Order: sequence, then C-alpha cells, then structure tokens
Amino acid sequence: MKDNKGSKNEINEEIIKEPDTKENTDTKEKPEETGIKRDSDRMGTEPVHSLLIKMSAPLMLSMFVMAMYNVVDSIFVARYSTDALTAVSYCFPFQNLNAAFGIGTAVGMSALLSRYLGARQYDRADKVAHNGFLLVIVNYSLFFIVGCLAGPIMRLITSDSTSAQIISDGTAYLRITQWLSFAPMTQSMFERLLQGTGKTKYIFYMQVAGSIFNVIMDPILIFGLLGFPSLGVKGAAIATVFGQSLGCVLGFWFNRRFNSEIGLSLSKLRPDLETMRDIYRIGIPAIVLQSVGALMNFSINKILSMFSDLAVATFGVYFKLQSFVFMPIFGMNNGSVPIIAYNYGADRRDRLEKAMSLGVRYGVGVMSLGTLVFWLFPEELLALFSAPPEMTAMGVVAMKILSLSFPFAGYAIMRGAAFQALGKSVYSMNISLIRQLVVIIPCAFIFAKIGGVNMVWWAFPLAEIAGTSMSVMYTRRIRRDIISKMTPRDADGNPIEQ
Repeated sequence: MKDNKGSKNEINEEIIKEPDTKENTDTKEKPEETGIKRDSDRMGTEPVHSLLIKMSAPLMLSMFVMAMYNVVDSIFVARYSTDALTAVSYCFPFQNLNAAFGIGTAVGMSALLSRYLGARQYDRADKVAHNGFLLVIVNYSLFFIVGCLAGPIMRLITSDSTSAQIISDGTAYLRITQWLSFAPMTQSMFERLLQGTGKTKYIFYMQVAGSIFNVIMDPILIFGLLGFPSLGVKGAAIATVFGQSLGCVLGFWFNRRFNSEIGLSLSKLRPDLETMRDIYRIGIPAIVLQSVGALMNFSINKILSMFSDLAVATFGVYFKLQSFVFMPIFGMNNGSVPIIAYNYGADRRDRLEKAMSLGVRYGVGVMSLGTLVFWLFPEELLALFSAPPEMTAMGVVAMKILSLSFPFAGYAIMRGAAFQALGKSVYSMNISLIRQLVVIIPCAFIFAKIGGVNMVWWAFPLAEIAGTSMSVMYTRRIRRDIISKMTPRDADGNPIEQ
C-alpha cells in the first residue's frame, strides 16, 4: 500500500492528528479493531448514489417541514397585523445568529465525529459528542444576554419612523426566542449525532413533531382560541420555542434508544479543551458563515428602512419563502458531509469524489426549479401573507430578481459540504464573507442611492456569481492538495499499486 501519511498529516494538522498512521498503532489512540459491524460502516460500503439519497432525503424533508412551519408562523403573524409581521422581520437576523452558533458548533462536532468513525477511533468520537454538548452551554449564555437587551437592540435596528407598536412587538418576540434558545441549540446537537452515524430518518421525526406542534399552537396562542388568551406576537414566539423543545426531547430519546455508537451519559460530560478546540476549529468557520448572513440581513433591513417598513416586511416575506428552496439543499449538504468525511477517513477517494459530484448536480437542479416557481407564481406566494397591493407590487419584482441567484447558490452550498468534510470550512467562510460583506451590502447601499428599492435586489445575483467563482477556485485547490494525494482504490476498496 502506498504511504500517504505525510500529505494527510500536513492537511489535517490544524484539526486532528491523522488516525491511521503507523505511529498511532501502538498508542492508546489506535483504532479499535473489534470486528463489530457498525451502522456508520454503510457510509463506506453502500452505493454512493443510493446512500446519498437515503442520508439526505430525511434531512431534506425535515428542512422542508421546518421551512413550512416558519412560513406558516409568519402567515399567522401577518393575519394578526402588518406591524406584527414587520416586527418579526426585524428580529429575523438575531434568530439566524442564534442558529448560527447552535448549528455551526454542531457541524464541527458532526464532521469530527464522522472522521473518527471512519478511522474507527470510537473512544475519541464519544469524547467529541459529549464535549459538543458542553459547548451548547457556552453558546446559550451569550444569547440569554441578547434576550436581556432586547429593548435597546430593537431601538437600535429600527429607524426613527418605526412605530412604537413594531418596537414593542419585536422586543417581546426577541426576548422570548433568545431566553428559551437552549432547546433549539441542543436539538441541533442531537440532530448532528444522528447525522454523523447515518441515522438521518430520526431527524425527520424530530422536525415533523416539532413543526406540527408549532403549527397547531400558533393560531391558538396568537389569536386566543380554545380558551387561551390572545398573545399576538408573544404567542408566535412561545409556539416556536415549545415546538423546538419537543424536538429536543425526542432527539435525546432517539439517541439514547437507537444510537448505540454514541453512549450518551451525564458522567461523560467532562470538558476536554483539546477536543473543544478541534470542534471549534471546524465549527467556527461555519458559525461565521451563518453569522455573516445575520449581519447581511440586518444591514439590508437598515437599507430598506430608508424607503419604508413595508420594504423590510417584503424582504422578510421573501426570506421565509426562499427557505422552501434553500432548506432542502441545506439538508442535502448536511447529508453529504458525513459521507464525504467518512470516506476521507477511510481513504476511499472514488466514493468521496462521486458524492461530491452527485451533490452538485442535485443542488443546481433543485435550485433551478425554485427559480422557475418564483418567476411563475410570485403573486400567489405573496397572497399567503395577506400582502397589501403596494407590498405585492414590490414583492413580485423582488422575488423575480432575487431568485436568479438560486442556481449559483446551489453549486456553492454543495461544494461547501466537501469543504466542511475535508476540514476546510474556512473556504466556505471566505466565500460567505466576500458574498455578503464585500458584495451584497456595499452594492445594495449604492443601488439604493442610485436606483431605488427595486435596484437593491440586484446585489444578490451579483454576490452569488462571485461566490460560485470562488467555489470553483477552492474546489480545484482541494482536488490538488487533498484528494489527489489519497490512495487510489478499485471498486472493492483495494489499493491500486502505482
């Protein structure tokens, strides 16, 4: 067998020590050779195409359901009042920021977990899982403080002309969602444990249960049905976090009952600074990637507020609707990461490359279909939110222009799966920084000054074209520096002598 130890160690030195080198064979860290067949082993044996579908389909469905209940949440809020919809739109960046820390940390844990499982270092995989949960506490403490400062934050992010009702509703919504954000952060960890060991169907069950609960409770708490008081925006926030709490409880049970590869136990919740560092080395770029999205959203809201609060509401409605298109692709992205990471750890270059190729094809295809839907049915989509005529006119133009960016985004998202799985999450971070800070925000501000509100939307397609160009460049780099140095193998996984 050709020795590729040096190249892999050089690539991964910032994340983990290479698990399959000769130096490790006589240490405590050596891979376990128990002969026991584990569920995660199928990521190295099943046909890649069917495996990608099996791994991604539950995640795509669960993400679609999540998008659906987010949209339903806004539909009920919009029917309560346009001010309530605007208030929720102003809070949306902070919800994204909260999710960025929860999901980003979970992504770091999941990628590292799959890498160790592929290398058969099960003790280290177990340590990664438990330290991931300790990091949830760290993240949650930050957003509890955000909830305490909800009032000043709302006054900061709105304009001088924003009504007192919008500020009041936004303060209530932001405070509740941040104070009770421990549940969704923990739910993300449970989901990634199931994802990292290939049990993605249980993630679907978690998401569906939480979504159905939220959809049922939304009208009850917002409008005061079945003897409950009418809570308005507060009711929407409570229904959301209670739905997430149900998903969290189910996630704990599914892992305890069905995920035997990770033995969750309170006695194992012991901090290990090296493991936490490794998780964050992969997770921080993912956190930054999603946090930049929250900053972009906040900045665009500020730019649009120069025109009207209705423009902010229009952008908020678009973001809810586009989640129907983006969420399934993020599900496929999440389904691809453990497959690529496992086969990298197992030194299966053929399977890794096939997973990357299939992911991009599906990503661009689904996103192109989304563009078609937004062009054919913009009025019908906006009607779901009881949009007044002025908002409908603005929204139709916005949705047609903004949706042109979808196919480019599909390519970049699926390439991001490979960057994460191979320990190069920083590439995705760099792309996001360029797209959203260097292109979208400056272009949107300039376009707002020279062309009005409808010109602002063109900043998004321009940014996605820039992001796609960078994705192509980084893909060439990982092929040259990482994939080309893996051991070539035949269809049975045997090394090919060169």
